[in-house]
Amino acid sequence: MVCQTFLTNDDIETLLKNKKEGRKSYCEDDFKDDNGKVQFYTGLETLSVLMTIYNLVSPGLPNRECLTKFQQLLLTLMRLRLNLLVQDLAYRFGIHASTVSRTFQACIQAMYSSMHFLVHWPDRENLLLTMSMCFKENFTSCAVIIDCFEVFIDRPSDLLARAQTWSSYKHRNTVKFLIGITSQGTVSFISRGWGGRVSDKFITEHCGLLGKLLPGDLVLADRAFDIADSCELYGARLKIPAFAKGRPQFSPLDIESTRKIANVRIHVERVIGSVRQKYSIFGHSVRPIHYLQTDSEDPCLLDKIAFVCCALTSCCKSVVSPE
Repeated sequence: MVCQTFLTNDDIETLLKNKKEGRKSYCEDDFKDDNGKVQFYTGLETLSVLMTIYNLVSPGLPNRECLTKFQQLLLTLMRLRLNLLVQDLAYRFGIHASTVSRTFQACIQAMYSSMHFLVHWPDRENLLLTMSMCFKENFTSCAVIIDCFEVFIDRPSDLLARAQTWSSYKHRNTVKFLIGITSQGTVSFISRGWGGRVSDKFITEHCGLLGKLLPGDLVLADRAFDIADSCELYGARLKIPAFAKGRPQFSPLDIESTRKIANVRIHVERVIGSVRQKYSIFGHSVRPIHYLQTDSEDPCLLDKIAFVCCALTSCCKSVVSPE
């Protein structure tokens, strides 16, 4: 079912003003019957999904003389999707660069506030009912698959911040996020950003994910997540690939166990890859340091962007086949 939207008088006046001044409209009609265009500019699969997101977010968007609420959402999605420069978007929409920055931050805040239900930790019954076959064979109690990914940032001028964000793995200053997915391939957890120097184990033990586990839950992870003891405190179990532990080679049992874990754990890497591919703002570009600044306990802009990109990815087709 295609969602209906209604233009307000302010939206109509803005579109007429933009048309009179020779600006591109970037309105809903430009995307009708062209899902390829929707995918290219927003990362979403159909116009119906885009309009559903619009109807969800629009009440939290401010009224602007130069942009309709749909244009505000589209501008934000284009920046997330294509990693367009602020000045590029200013030229495209015929507005000032400062207006682009304010619009982007306001829209990210509105999306972050209204899309929390899209990154949801499901209960055990729902997990079992919709679990794909590749998990039912060997990991029926799997509650979450976890991994970390890093985002490049500008080199901080503060020496302490520079040390805290230095990643020995990436050899760059980074911010690291912990992501958790379900066996269905949807994002069920995304942490706030941590300095790239912090270990995967430390983030997992301090980001709040373990508190969501129930007795009997199974956590799948990579070798870097040496958190078996922490999981046991919550009655949960950890499965990671086997370590050689000084042995010349793995035993046949270890090889088979590692193969089974790798076959399903790969899905979290595929989800991370999907987020990066759909929203290239999380690609290999460098994020400005002011994205990390905040005056309160409220998440910084980069945290909100990470959450929004994961929520939008969960609106798309899952990377995990149900069969």
